[in-house]
Amino acid sequence: MTTSVRRLGPLSPVLDRLYLACAALAGLCLISICVLMMVMSVGREVAINVRGGDDIGGWLCASMATLGLAYGFKNGDIVRVGLLIERFEGRVRHAMEIACLVVGTLFTGALAWYAVDLVHDSWRFGERATGILTTPIWIPKIPFAFGATMLALAFVEELVGALRGIRPSYWKDPPKTQEEVIEMAASSAV
Repeated sequence: MTTSVRRLGPLSPVLDRLYLACAALAGLCLISICVLMMVMSVGREVAINVRGGDDIGGWLCASMATLGLAYGFKNGDIVRVGLLIERFEGRVRHAMEIACLVVGTLFTGALAWYAVDLVHDSWRFGERATGILTTPIWIPKIPFAFGATMLALAFVEELVGALRGIRPSYWKDPPKTQEEVIEMAASSAV
């Protein structure tokens, strides 16, 4: 597999910005969860109830979990089968990389398909949340479906690149010095 520049075409920078925006939204969800939990904790002490705070916190948690996946995958920050693939080199590694990307694309594609279908069904049937806030449930499901779709798109992009011989963006160069080994071990332990 060649180590050429990762660009797949003119759409690649746009997708990279979209993955970054999703990661920023995931971070915003995390900050919102923190603020909400602090307000709810302080509110209990001063007899102020945040109506539907638990529902909102759950929706933000689901949104955060999926919105950041594509960015994490593209940057090699998601646990994957690298421990197996990194043991091989050349054509064998390339073939295994493609096989893993095909399987990942199929699974994430199915996840995205069913997540979008779930949102559509919730909208079509007029489903409402069963908690304190009886909002139409398709609204808080949208970020989950969008995050799943972005992850599937990231897999497709990496698969197309691997088929064209472009080095995957999530590949990390192996450490060359003992300091790099220690730094890599410390960063993966976090």
